[in-house]
Amino acid sequence: MDREFSGQTIIVTGATKGIGRAMAALFGAAGANILATGRTAEELDSICLEIEQAGSRAVALVADLAHEDSPHRIAQTALESFGRIDVLINNAAIIHDTANLADFDPHLWRRVLQVNLIAPALLARAVLPHMIERGAGKIINISSIGGRRGGKGRSAYRAAKAGLINLTESVAAEVKEHGIDVNCICPGATDTEGFRGAFNHKGRRQDANLMDAREIAELAMFLASPKASAITGAAIDAFGASNPIFQSDTKKGKA
Repeated sequence: MDREFSGQTIIVTGATKGIGRAMAALFGAAGANILATGRTAEELDSICLEIEQAGSRAVALVADLAHEDSPHRIAQTALESFGRIDVLINNAAIIHDTANLADFDPHLWRRVLQVNLIAPALLARAVLPHMIERGAGKIINISSIGGRRGGKGRSAYRAAKAGLINLTESVAAEVKEHGIDVNCICPGATDTEGFRGAFNHKGRRQDANLMDAREIAELAMFLASPKASAITGAAIDAFGASNPIFQSDTKKGKA
């Protein structure tokens, strides 16, 4: 693979599984230094070993984004380890079980908002002074098809992901003058551990229309590259074959 990200430092939150792991591995194979965060040391060690075997450097940081000190610690660790931050990928998220708001545990509701929306904002805040000083940087937020509209039983997740889209637009407007681009990816149904667990699903064995996590990683790589210099403040829908436009009126139950 072309080592187009050699010398760059990329933070990937939620790097141990699914889309996050695919992004960490792909950027690592392209030469980037990776600061990988997650909640499980063993899984972090696994992805870091994969990156190092591909010839790049990787640092694992156990961090729970439900804790308010984690964003600052992540940014500081990246700077101390590699001396620079080129790309922040806010990927970590909680996918909660289906629950109507009237029955929703308020502590879980707040935790979902903390991890899925507040932590990405605080992480961006933590890396921006460095990026502004350098006059360059990329921030990529991973939202969801669920951020595009509400849905029964998904209030916390979808509200947070909708907020992440708006956060992307707002921060992009603030930092473009400093040479920083901020964009958002809204994946549709993707075969990840989180998806399979949340929906009691067997993944692509059950539904061939599910995307592979690497498809989203490839899009993130494009947004992080100079090729995407004309794109900022965008929320890019990446729905694959699960795109609602492919659903017939019969499948939707409409005449």
